[in-house]
Amino acid sequence: MTTAPNRPPIGVLIVDDDPLVRAGLALMLGGAPDLRVVGEAGDAADVPQLVDRHSPDVVLMDIRMPGMDGLAGTELLRARPGAPEVVILTTFDADRHVLRALRAGAAGFLLKDTPPEEIVDAVRRVAQGRPVLSPSVTRRLIDRVAESDHDRRRARARERLAQLTDRERTVAVAVGRGRSNAEIGAELHFSVPTVKTHVSRILTKLDLNNRVQIALLAHDAGLLDDGAAAG
Repeated sequence: MTTAPNRPPIGVLIVDDDPLVRAGLALMLGGAPDLRVVGEAGDAADVPQLVDRHSPDVVLMDIRMPGMDGLAGTELLRARPGAPEVVILTTFDADRHVLRALRAGAAGFLLKDTPPEEIVDAVRRVAQGRPVLSPSVTRRLIDRVAESDHDRRRARARERLAQLTDRERTVAVAVGRGRSNAEIGAELHFSVPTVKTHVSRILTKLDLNNRVQIALLAHDAGLLDDGAAAG
């Protein structure tokens, strides 16, 4: 069975200040026939130039680096048109900085001790537009992080969600509670294709990248608390 033999490999840019980490990731990813490491950087300030030069599909971005860190690098990169997907590399699964990166449009995060085959699979998923952060991990991360500008963030989130229809808003809340498309369909008596259509419209209307950002916005608006008992 042939599967798209002419499809180019997924280009990956590795950004980490530790040369040993970069070498390990490059060796790991280079062993997959459908992946190709197109460049490496030890400072996020070098990322825009490398992206322009190599056009990677996915950037693996460390958070803690001297010079420009991975948070600023993610925000800078994701603000550019046609930006590659970004996956955050971290040693902390509840690091508040991870949440900031997800708000900026990162497709998810990986712990540095993630098994090699899972990192390879995550790169493939992200290249296909699928976030590498499960809904349950999203909720746990959100719940552990205390926000200092709670009231301002809530007002801004509710203003954005006001752009949605009532039905889209209901779907957004269900996404925020970690429901899959099938579970949302069962709860709301929608077909799965209908749920997918609503999710796509939410992403388009709110200029979001993925379901993780929908969940964060619903959380910021306080919608996950308002009906928590019903979820």
